[in-house]
Amino acid sequence: MAQDRAADPRVGVGVIVIRQGMVLMGLRQGSHGSGTWALPGGHLEFGETVEACAVREVREETGLEIQHLHAGPYSNDLFEGRHYVTLFVIADAPDGEPRLMEPQKCSQWRWCRWSELPQPLFPPVDTIRTSGYAPPGAA
Repeated sequence: MAQDRAADPRVGVGVIVIRQGMVLMGLRQGSHGSGTWALPGGHLEFGETVEACAVREVREETGLEIQHLHAGPYSNDLFEGRHYVTLFVIADAPDGEPRLMEPQKCSQWRWCRWSELPQPLFPPVDTIRTSGYAPPGAA
């Protein structure tokens, strides 16, 4: 019996980009989670490593180059009729300022303190924050 592939869980990758104790947040628009604040990231593509996805998504969305990647937490969320397992990656972006590379998907980028994230949050980000997780090196 064939399964409804649209109902299958998707794998997302969220990147906690840290600079000087701040994390990079973007205001989503035009897709699921529109009007919420999220980390850069996206869908893991077939055959892609989580790290390669993190580098690609941050570059595509912000123009920034990240380094010193390491694994963070994960979340398992049901929202807007979708099921996402989101793998978080922690990285540094020592140079440059984020640009709106995909203005149809994100209206602004902002450096924020983890303890003072803008609201409302994209559900996977809210899940890890409310779990008590705090990224190393972020205030």
